[in-house]
Amino acid sequence: MKKITPQEAQNLIQQGAVIVDIRSPAEFARQHIPGAQSLPVDQLKQGTVAQDKVVIFTCGSGMRTQTNQASLGTASQACTEAYILEGGISAWEKAGLELRKDASQPIEIMRQVQIAAGTLILIGVLLGFYVSPNFFWLSGFVGAGLLFAGISGTCAMARMLAIMPWNNRPTSS
Repeated sequence: MKKITPQEAQNLIQQGAVIVDIRSPAEFARQHIPGAQSLPVDQLKQGTVAQDKVVIFTCGSGMRTQTNQASLGTASQACTEAYILEGGISAWEKAGLELRKDASQPIEIMRQVQIAAGTLILIGVLLGFYVSPNFFWLSGFVGAGLLFAGISGTCAMARMLAIMPWNNRPTSS
Protein backbone atom coordinates (compact mmCIF):
# COMPACT_ATOMS: atom_id res chain seq x y z
CA MET A 1 0.00 0.00 0.00
CA LYS A 2 1.43 3.35 -1.03
CA LYS A 3 2.11 6.06 1.56
CA ILE A 4 0.96 9.59 0.77
CA THR A 5 1.64 12.98 2.33
CA PRO A 6 -1.05 14.98 4.14
CA GLN A 7 -1.27 17.40 1.19
CA GLU A 8 -1.76 14.52 -1.28
CA ALA A 9 -4.39 13.03 1.04
CA GLN A 10 -6.23 16.35 1.27
CA ASN A 11 -6.33 16.60 -2.54
CA LEU A 12 -7.74 13.07 -2.78
CA ILE A 13 -10.34 13.82 -0.08
CA GLN A 14 -11.46 16.89 -2.04
CA GLN A 15 -11.90 14.56 -5.03
CA GLY A 16 -14.13 12.19 -3.02
CA ALA A 17 -11.70 9.86 -1.26
CA VAL A 18 -12.76 8.40 2.07
CA ILE A 19 -10.47 8.70 5.09
CA VAL A 20 -10.64 5.82 7.58
CA ASP A 21 -9.21 6.34 11.06
CA ILE A 22 -8.17 3.01 12.61
CA ARG A 23 -7.59 4.32 16.15
CA SER A 24 -9.87 3.54 19.09
CA PRO A 25 -13.20 5.38 19.38
CA ALA A 26 -11.86 7.37 22.35
CA GLU A 27 -8.80 8.55 20.40
CA PHE A 28 -11.03 9.42 17.44
CA ALA A 29 -13.41 11.42 19.67
CA ARG A 30 -10.51 13.45 21.08
CA GLN A 31 -9.22 14.49 17.65
CA HIS A 32 -9.73 13.46 14.03
CA ILE A 33 -9.64 14.70 10.47
CA PRO A 34 -13.01 16.26 9.50
CA GLY A 35 -15.11 13.79 7.54
CA ALA A 36 -13.06 10.79 8.64
CA GLN A 37 -14.79 7.51 9.47
CA SER A 38 -13.88 5.72 12.67
CA LEU A 39 -13.16 2.05 12.05
CA PRO A 40 -10.86 0.65 14.75
CA VAL A 41 -8.26 -1.76 13.47
CA ASP A 42 -9.69 -4.64 15.53
CA GLN A 43 -13.00 -4.28 13.64
CA LEU A 44 -11.50 -4.45 10.17
CA LYS A 45 -12.67 -7.35 8.03
CA GLN A 46 -12.65 -8.04 4.33
CA GLY A 47 -14.96 -5.61 2.60
CA THR A 48 -15.64 -3.43 5.68
CA VAL A 49 -14.19 -0.35 4.00
CA ALA A 50 -16.07 1.80 1.46
CA GLN A 51 -16.44 -0.12 -1.80
CA ASP A 52 -15.60 1.40 -5.17
CA LYS A 53 -13.91 4.38 -3.50
CA VAL A 54 -10.41 5.64 -2.97
CA VAL A 55 -9.61 5.12 0.70
CA ILE A 56 -6.91 6.61 2.91
CA PHE A 57 -6.07 4.91 6.21
CA THR A 58 -4.74 6.92 9.14
CA CYS A 59 -3.85 6.57 12.80
CA GLY A 60 -2.07 8.76 15.33
CA SER A 61 1.53 8.63 14.09
CA GLY A 62 1.48 6.22 11.16
CA MET A 63 2.82 3.28 13.19
CA ARG A 64 -0.50 1.46 13.56
CA THR A 65 -1.28 1.71 9.85
CA GLN A 66 2.22 0.47 9.03
CA THR A 67 1.97 -2.41 11.50
CA ASN A 68 -1.49 -3.45 10.26
CA GLN A 69 -0.85 -2.99 6.56
CA ALA A 70 -1.88 -6.58 5.74
CA SER A 71 -5.25 -6.19 7.53
CA LEU A 72 -5.83 -2.85 5.82
CA GLY A 73 -5.12 -4.44 2.45
CA THR A 74 -7.64 -7.21 3.12
CA ALA A 75 -10.30 -4.77 4.36
CA SER A 76 -9.87 -2.54 1.32
CA GLN A 77 -9.95 -5.21 -1.41
CA ALA A 78 -13.19 -3.79 -2.86
CA CYS A 79 -11.80 -0.25 -2.95
CA THR A 80 -10.61 1.47 -6.11
CA GLU A 81 -7.31 2.40 -4.46
CA ALA A 82 -6.01 2.37 -0.89
CA TYR A 83 -3.34 4.55 0.68
CA ILE A 84 -1.73 5.12 4.07
CA LEU A 85 -1.40 8.66 5.40
CA GLU A 86 2.31 8.97 6.13
CA GLY A 87 2.85 10.21 9.69
CA GLY A 88 -0.85 9.93 10.54
CA ILE A 89 -2.78 12.61 12.40
CA SER A 90 0.49 14.05 13.75
CA ALA A 91 1.76 14.79 10.22
CA TRP A 92 -1.66 16.15 9.22
CA GLU A 93 -1.58 18.59 12.13
CA LYS A 94 2.08 19.50 11.50
CA ALA A 95 1.15 20.35 7.90
CA GLY A 96 -1.33 22.90 9.29
CA LEU A 97 -4.39 21.08 8.03
CA GLU A 98 -7.73 21.20 9.83
CA LEU A 99 -8.43 18.81 12.70
CA ARG A 100 -11.61 18.43 14.67
CA LYS A 101 -10.66 18.42 18.36
CA ASP A 102 -12.61 17.85 21.55
CA ALA A 103 -10.32 18.46 24.52
CA SER A 104 -13.14 17.52 26.91
CA GLN A 105 -12.68 13.87 25.90
CA PRO A 106 -10.42 11.78 28.17
CA ILE A 107 -6.86 11.07 27.12
CA GLU A 108 -6.00 7.62 25.76
CA ILE A 109 -6.11 4.72 28.24
CA MET A 110 -2.44 3.82 27.74
CA ARG A 111 -1.38 7.39 28.55
CA GLN A 112 -3.57 7.18 31.66
CA VAL A 113 -1.80 3.93 32.59
CA GLN A 114 1.60 5.57 32.10
CA ILE A 115 0.59 8.52 34.29
CA ALA A 116 -0.88 6.31 37.03
CA ALA A 117 2.02 3.82 37.04
CA GLY A 118 4.63 6.57 37.02
CA THR A 119 2.88 8.38 39.86
CA LEU A 120 2.59 5.22 41.98
CA ILE A 121 6.25 4.32 41.41
CA LEU A 122 7.40 7.85 42.29
CA ILE A 123 5.23 7.89 45.43
CA GLY A 124 6.61 4.47 46.44
CA VAL A 125 10.20 5.65 46.02
CA LEU A 126 9.67 8.95 47.86
CA LEU A 127 7.79 7.31 50.73
CA GLY A 128 10.43 4.56 50.81
CA PHE A 129 13.20 7.11 51.34
CA TYR A 130 11.37 9.52 53.66
CA VAL A 131 8.85 7.41 55.61
CA SER A 132 9.62 3.71 55.60
CA PRO A 133 11.59 1.35 53.34
CA ASN A 134 8.46 -0.83 53.21
CA PHE A 135 6.97 1.64 50.70
CA PHE A 136 9.52 0.47 48.11
CA TRP A 137 7.23 -2.56 47.76
CA LEU A 138 4.65 -0.29 46.09
CA SER A 139 7.12 0.57 43.33
CA GLY A 140 8.08 -3.09 42.99
CA PHE A 141 4.42 -4.14 42.79
CA VAL A 142 3.65 -1.61 40.05
CA GLY A 143 6.81 -2.59 38.16
CA ALA A 144 5.84 -6.28 38.36
CA GLY A 145 2.36 -5.39 37.09
CA LEU A 146 3.84 -3.57 34.10
CA LEU A 147 6.17 -6.49 33.40
CA PHE A 148 3.23 -8.92 33.52
CA ALA A 149 1.20 -6.63 31.22
CA GLY A 150 4.03 -6.56 28.70
CA ILE A 151 4.51 -10.32 28.72
CA SER A 152 0.84 -11.33 28.75
CA GLY A 153 -0.65 -8.55 26.63
CA THR A 154 -3.25 -7.79 29.30
CA CYS A 155 -3.18 -4.83 31.64
CA ALA A 156 -5.27 -4.85 34.81
CA MET A 157 -4.62 -1.15 35.37
CA ALA A 158 -5.92 -0.32 31.87
CA ARG A 159 -9.06 -2.38 32.48
CA MET A 160 -9.59 -0.65 35.80
CA LEU A 161 -9.08 2.81 34.29
CA ALA A 162 -11.41 1.98 31.39
CA ILE A 163 -14.38 1.60 33.76
CA MET A 164 -13.73 4.89 35.54
CA PRO A 165 -16.55 7.46 35.14
CA TRP A 166 -14.44 9.93 33.13
CA ASN A 167 -13.79 7.22 30.52
CA ASN A 168 -17.44 6.24 30.16
CA ARG A 169 -18.94 9.45 28.88
CA PRO A 170 -20.71 9.65 25.55
CA THR A 171 -18.29 10.65 22.80
CA SER A 172 -19.09 13.25 20.19
CA SER A 173 -17.98 12.82 16.60
